[in-house]
Amino acid sequence: MAGIFTPTNQIRLTNVAIVRMKKGGKRFEIACYKNKVMSWRNKVEKDIDEVLQTHTVFTNVSKGQGAKREDLVKAFSTEDQTEICRQILAKGELQVSEKERQQQLESMFRDIATIVAEKCVNPETKRPYTVGMIERAMKDIHISVKPNRGTKQQALDVIKKFKETETMPIDRAQMRLKILLPIKEGKKIKTKLKTMIKTMEREEFGEQLEMVCLVDPGCYREMEDLIRSSTKGQGVIEVLDLKDVEEGDEKLE
Repeated sequence: MAGIFTPTNQIRLTNVAIVRMKKGGKRFEIACYKNKVMSWRNKVEKDIDEVLQTHTVFTNVSKGQGAKREDLVKAFSTEDQTEICRQILAKGELQVSEKERQQQLESMFRDIATIVAEKCVNPETKRPYTVGMIERAMKDIHISVKPNRGTKQQALDVIKKFKETETMPIDRAQMRLKILLPIKEGKKIKTKLKTMIKTMEREEFGEQLEMVCLVDPGCYREMEDLIRSSTKGQGVIEVLDLKDVEEGDEKLE
């Protein structure tokens, strides 16, 4: 009899995140692993098998009820369930508890603030902001996180908002640094320093190692701490100026 589901066509899933989409007057759901949906949407996770618990499209995941082929074809113009899963993953609504939603939003809020702090400086002091300072400023102008948008794009929006509202002096910029190190210590920490340097403009060995380089603001404090601790205060790190990152550069690497 149609409409009665026997155990053979029921699939029971546990520890599941459900993504739901209404289309053509019908409800469709897919079963995903918890924490993987946002990784997929942020393009961190590329393997769909790491996201989907099964490539089956359901009308009700909790009851294990699979969607009918004719309903899928009518709504999605295909019966390829993996392709339909991709569409639901991209545009569907992630079903989460209120507590989970709150935790997710708080985590994204901090991630956005961290990206802004890593890429921006106070142009008046030529120094980076801390993540805490960015978070407080975001709260002051009531920034709300959009769970379906990537954190990097939202960070760009926050920077624009700060400028529009004149909340705080802020510029996307790289810092041009001059670093002077004793030769012996310089050789030891040069490799580690280079992992934090975006562009090396000059490097000279004389009585000491001298470097002029561009770095993202987020690396400045780590470099300063490394130089101080490795050279027992003999090394010098000096901010020469700032190199603006073009506003047209809409990507945050």
